[in-house]
Amino acid sequence: MFGRAPKKSDNTKYYEILGVSKSASPDDLKKAYKKAAIKNHPDKGGDPEKFKELAQAYEVLSDPEKREIYDQYGEDALKEGMGGGGGGHDPFDIFSSFFGGGGFPGGGSRGRRQRRGEDVVHPLKVSLEDLYLGTSKKLSLSRNVLCSKCNGKGSKSGASMTCAGCQGSGMKISMRHLGANMIQQMQHPCNECKGTGETINDKDRCTQCKGEKVVQQKKVLEVHVEKGMQNGQKITFPGEADEAPDTITGDIVFVLQQKEHPKFKRKGEDLFVEHTLSLTEALCGFQFALTHLDTRQLLIKSNPGEVVKPDSYKAINDEGMPMYQRPFMKGKLYIHFTVEFPESLTVEQVKALETILPARPLSQLTDMELDECEETTLHDVNIEEESRRRQQAQQEAYDEDDEMPGGAQRVQCAQQ
Repeated sequence: MFGRAPKKSDNTKYYEILGVSKSASPDDLKKAYKKAAIKNHPDKGGDPEKFKELAQAYEVLSDPEKREIYDQYGEDALKEGMGGGGGGHDPFDIFSSFFGGGGFPGGGSRGRRQRRGEDVVHPLKVSLEDLYLGTSKKLSLSRNVLCSKCNGKGSKSGASMTCAGCQGSGMKISMRHLGANMIQQMQHPCNECKGTGETINDKDRCTQCKGEKVVQQKKVLEVHVEKGMQNGQKITFPGEADEAPDTITGDIVFVLQQKEHPKFKRKGEDLFVEHTLSLTEALCGFQFALTHLDTRQLLIKSNPGEVVKPDSYKAINDEGMPMYQRPFMKGKLYIHFTVEFPESLTVEQVKALETILPARPLSQLTDMELDECEETTLHDVNIEEESRRRQQAQQEAYDEDDEMPGGAQRVQCAQQ
């Protein structure tokens, strides 16, 4: 963080809250905070705001770097973030650190407030058949669990010490002066305790977890994909993520990712399939077998005398996707028909068709009007290809104009 050093503001308030002098030693600060915090603890009927102020004052003054900023620039500098704040930690966490997380000695205990661990999210690829029929998948995962030998303490004796490098906060603040009135402020995890705020004596380290408090464990989870589930739907296993001391274990979440199907497309509870008919089938009738997602063979056929037009749809009720948690109810299966026309017809075929098909409409042009018309020739085109070619030619012409020396320059004139 970069900032201009602020004007000096109140730098005595925190000392007054703890009832110590500005020259108080770390031991003096501890004794003063401990005595005042027990007296003002909410569980003993104390003032919650006073308890919070005590924790905030002690958090700042017990950190040598924050205390230096406070003494030099005052409370405003901390509020603006130059010291990582003041009060960024839970006041009950600061209090419980004096009594090993157990609250009052010999009294009721609020206990150390636990943070919630992060959820672990995994994508799970499934086929459309899996979502139609439902399925179960067994997945092997590795996770951190609390060491069973030391119960997550990291030490044989169960004891740990507050890290001297960060005063138990887990974070350190480094400061650099950049010029006369500029300060660069950076906050980073303490490298002595790896951000835990605690240190363990080397001789006392747990032999199983090596002081890490957690060990790796392989676990097999069986994921049940229910009929009708959707792409992107989540399946949650509560409390199965990585464990950590003083942490509520997060969840493992599987997010369904549907693989593309070669034949069927899904839209909500409906299924869509494409089918191409010949012109003869479209005019004279058709029938074909459609293999469904559950391998059943559906007979698809037209009604007698029915004509199927190009780009038309037909639907079959109750042959779509099963509805989630109501699997006996299903959507529709839509069939989109494309009609394939012959490339050309012989003269004999044209004459034969003319005797069967409805008569062509009579020409509205008289012989005289026909004589006045000019003959034209139709040819096949790919309109998309022609449009792309035309745009490319225009761009090349524009580029050539830009390259001409002194040419194609737009001149704006003003009338006077």
